[in-house]
Amino acid sequence: MLKLLGRTSSINVRKVLWACDYLGLHYDREDWGRGTRPTSEPEFLALNPNAQVPVLVDGDFVLWESHAILRYLATTEGDSALLPQDIRPRAIVNQWLDWYATEMSPAMSYGFHALGRKTPGHEDRGRIEESVKATRKCLGILEQTLADGRAFIAGDIFTLADIPVALGLNRWRQLKLKGETDCPRTDRYMERISGVPGSDPWCTGSYD
Repeated sequence: MLKLLGRTSSINVRKVLWACDYLGLHYDREDWGRGTRPTSEPEFLALNPNAQVPVLVDGDFVLWESHAILRYLATTEGDSALLPQDIRPRAIVNQWLDWYATEMSPAMSYGFHALGRKTPGHEDRGRIEESVKATRKCLGILEQTLADGRAFIAGDIFTLADIPVALGLNRWRQLKLKGETDCPRTDRYMERISGVPGSDPWCTGSYD
């Protein structure tokens, strides 16, 4: 049976939990990370020297990095909807997974830690403003992407690309910031996401 290491309030762990539930996979989960068992323990570092969650253990196979785990699960389960077999549709899914990791997530990070999690060391008003500005740019890109009428980020079907993007959107929206630009297409997108298996509970609730 699969074993997943990581706390459920982690957005990166939630990516994997959502994928597992969507695919109907059975798994055991252990709490590791902030507020639970420290990832600095030798037992955890032996699995992931980066001391970060999530970590997936599949028999004698160990994998870390949330997007690598998503791709692994979709591939091993043969789900060609989550991760298409055809080269170009697959490339588009990977494009959005990478975009989230290199653009959307870094943009949101400081602002979320400052305004949502209230993490010590995140009180710099200038950096908060930069984070909000960069995030709004990402939200604009998503709104424009959905302008062609597609139902989901990579096309008309739910794919791996939607998992981090929807989780990131949900987390940012919980901040309820004043002055946010209306994004009606993204609003409708999130309504569709709410009907996807596994979105509840992982794309709802807080990210403490």
